[in-house]
Amino acid sequence: MNKHTSILGAAGIIGIAVAVGGCASPGERPSGKLQTAESAIQQAVASDAREFEPVLLNQAQNKVADAEELIETEEYQKAARLLEQAAVDAQLAAARSDTAKARRAVEEINRNIEALRQRVEESQ
Repeated sequence: MNKHTSILGAAGIIGIAVAVGGCASPGERPSGKLQTAESAIQQAVASDAREFEPVLLNQAQNKVADAEELIETEEYQKAARLLEQAAVDAQLAAARSDTAKARRAVEEINRNIEALRQRVEESQ
């Protein structure tokens, strides 16, 4: 083996080691994703998700708690994925809660319309 080949071989091995090491690194702490997930949960709570979508809201909160544990052990990539899922769950809970409240309001309006219709018929 000549000198040139062994230098290329060593460079290749170093390159592979750097690439593998880069994949194994924990990455960045997902602070932004944590804030996003917590904000989404707060919005879901404000949308009455505890009443209309308690299971989905609870899942989002559990995912945030699990992600916080992963952050403590510096498993940032797993934590980031959980936080993304938590944010989506919370947003879905908020949307479903808003939909349920809107349905309830429509039902109330329809009942009021029917009551007015009956009064009009009775007065004629």
